[in-house]
Amino acid sequence: MSDATRLSVFKTYKLYVGGKFPRSESGRVYEVSDSKGKWLANAPLSSRKDARDAVVAARKAFGGWAGATAYNRGQILYRVAEILEGRRDQFVREVADAEGLSKSKAAAVVDAAIDRWVWYAGWTDKIAQIVGGANPVAGPYFNLSTPEPTGVVTVVAPQDSSFLGLVSVIAPVIATGNTAVVIASEKAPLPALSLGEVLATSDLPGGVVNILSGKASEMGPHLAAHQDVNAIDLTGATEGDLARDLEIAAADNLKRVLRPRTEDFAESPGTDRMTAFLETKTVWHPTGSLGASGSSY
Repeated sequence: MSDATRLSVFKTYKLYVGGKFPRSESGRVYEVSDSKGKWLANAPLSSRKDARDAVVAARKAFGGWAGATAYNRGQILYRVAEILEGRRDQFVREVADAEGLSKSKAAAVVDAAIDRWVWYAGWTDKIAQIVGGANPVAGPYFNLSTPEPTGVVTVVAPQDSSFLGLVSVIAPVIATGNTAVVIASEKAPLPALSLGEVLATSDLPGGVVNILSGKASEMGPHLAAHQDVNAIDLTGATEGDLARDLEIAAADNLKRVLRPRTEDFAESPGTDRMTAFLETKTVWHPTGSLGASGSSY
């Protein structure tokens, strides 16, 4: 069969929830176009029910992921980078279409995103040494502070940085043992939905990352008010008063909130995105005494 008579096989984009690839339960889709208005694909338009299902999946996965060793989490994040490297050409194409970039500039973005996964993979077993430690106290006690994950984190992904920005907000959340419900960029969701395919084959347990496409203004209020969501990253909540409204809704169960800010995702990210979703557990333990001299250990 010649190329002239061969029909193209169009990619069907689906959500990534609980390690599976469902369509939206509502059956809705919306058209995604490139920077020049050319149709690229139909993406699922997620509903409130999809968002609830994603939270259930994230909560179910939390215990096992938070209980895994930090070293093991680092291995899995590095595996994500390995698979992305193998699918580099696909993501270069998708990022170029999504953001209106030349092939060379899109390649630089994808390379930076892959490197970002490797960077956070290296931090998984080191962040505790930065934010934890032994505290000097007056008295015969050991006083030790250690970081623990906050829980289920809703992430409103950046609207304009469809891949590097996406990776920059997901990786620190899961590197520290949290699980994530991600609302992808509404106008450029395809790189995020393709990332779900990578995560599914990377040893990452199902439910650790759940990716929804659609409107942040529709799903955000339900996730911000959800009593089983522990924190919310509002980076991509830039539409009107959406960030303010979501922060107000998040106050109901005292969620941690990371407010939107001006960021250059190409710069070194530092550790603040990891520490934003960590709790500190402090343990006091009596040292006791040794012998009649009263010396202690």
